[in-house]
Formats: sequence, C-alpha cells, structure tokens
Amino acid sequence: MTGERRGAGDRLRDAVVVVTGAGSGLGRSICEYAGARGAVIVASDLDEARARETLERVREGGGRGQAVRTDVSDAESVRSLIEGARHSAGRVDYLFNNAGVALNGEFQDVDEVEWQRIVDVNFWGVVHGCRVVYPIMMAQGSGHIVNVSSIAGLVPGGLMTAYAATKHAVVGFSTSLRSEASQYGIRVTALCPGYLETPMHASAQNVSGYVESHDVRYRSRAHRWPTAADAVDHMMRGVLRNRAIVVSPRLQLPLWWVHRVAPGAYPRFWRWMIGRIRSREGARLPERPAGP
Repeated sequence: MTGERRGAGDRLRDAVVVVTGAGSGLGRSICEYAGARGAVIVASDLDEARARETLERVREGGGRGQAVRTDVSDAESVRSLIEGARHSAGRVDYLFNNAGVALNGEFQDVDEVEWQRIVDVNFWGVVHGCRVVYPIMMAQGSGHIVNVSSIAGLVPGGLMTAYAATKHAVVGFSTSLRSEASQYGIRVTALCPGYLETPMHASAQNVSGYVESHDVRYRSRAHRWPTAADAVDHMMRGVLRNRAIVVSPRLQLPLWWVHRVAPGAYPRFWRWMIGRIRSREGARLPERPAGP
C-alpha cells in the first residue's frame, strides 16, 4: 500500500489536473487528493464560489492551482477552461470530466426540457471536454482523460432512466475512445462510482411525486452511505493504474458482476421495487385506456 501511494504521488507531482464539477462532492475530493500529491489543480464549477472554496482546501493541504467558472454544457466555456489551463501551465496531464446532474422519476414524467438538460450536462459536457483536450494531449504524446460515469452506467436503473441513459453513454464513449487514444499515448478511464452521499444526489430533481416522498423517507433513516472522501483513494489508485473502468467503492462491484452474469435480474428487481415504492407511498398505476 505504501509503495502504491508513493507511486501515485510520483505520477501526480507537478501534473496539471483539470477537474469539472469541482465545487463539491467527488470533484472536490479529487482536487484535494491530487493537490496533496503535488499536482497543479484547475478546479472548475458552474458555481465559481464553490470552486474557490475547493481551491482554498487544496491550498490548506499544501497544494496549488486556480479556480475557474465553467458551464460544461457550453462548448466555448469548456474550451476557455482547458485552453486557459494549457496556456497558464504549459500542458494538461489529467482531465476529469466530473460535472453532472441527477434526475429521478419515471420516464413518463420526464419532459423534453429535463431530458435536454441532463444530456447537455452529463453527456455533452464530457464530449466537449474530450474534444478540446484531445488535440492538446496528442501534441504532448501523453495525458489521461477520466470521464466520470456511475454504477448506473453499467447496470439498469429503474426510476432513473434519463440519468442511467447518460451514464451508459459515457461508459460506451469512454471505452470506445480508449481504443483509439492509446496510439497517441492518451489514456482514457470511465470512473463509475456507486452510490455516494454527495450534494448532487441530495439535490437530485424528482419528477414523479411518489418518488420524491420515498426519497425523503429514505434519507431520513439512519443508514449512512460512503462519501466521496471515503472512496477517493480507491478510485484514484484505479485511475493511476490506467484501468479502463473503475468501480468504487468495492462493495458496488457485485452489482456489476450480477448484471453481467444474469442481465435479466435487474429489470425484474426494479419492477418489484417500483411496485413496492408505489404501494408504500400510496401511488396508483395510471388508468390504461380501453382497448378498441
């Protein structure tokens, strides 16, 4: 373990690390981890004040860097972030496309505006980042792109169809890009966290009323989920070993294994779970139209 950590520190020392969605949760933990190991951090977030808070924590841990406001759904905003980092630091060694939003509820309740927003942030935000940093890393002959997906990008997730769709897209995009990028010395990893207690999940939009009621009750229980700070060491060791897909925390791995062995299991589970939640929250199935 000690050797692994020393090796990780060597790989991150003086590396230029750009992180989107750095204002809280996993993005903040990645910044603190890399900053403590000597990396130059570029912490970006839609909320610039939160990005600055992250940078202050990095500096308190002995790190250095800058904070930048970025809207990942805007290609020009992402271009300004990454090209600005290259201009000021001379290179970009790691890009963590981490910014994301969560959306819970049944497919029938998600409108076009909500679909557009989640795709713009969770998928297009990743593509925008890759499109800008790719030629920079090609010219360098090195670099590592880390696209943050989710365990919901590897297994089906009822009541989160829109979210799961974007996260599956990120995994497919990342593993496909990895097969092209290696010829240029570029590494690509899909980082797939399991459920973590983060502000993104706490602020997730619930578009189905009975899901919102269930979520409030669920969060009021004494159950404690891991935080990003709990999981970041394991995640980063997977990234620094250049894994194609990193699932963390480890306790989430069996969820992926079950789906690979028995792909019909999760749809059956979610049909049962949705029925159970509906029953608990007093929600009824909508009336079906009469047949012809």
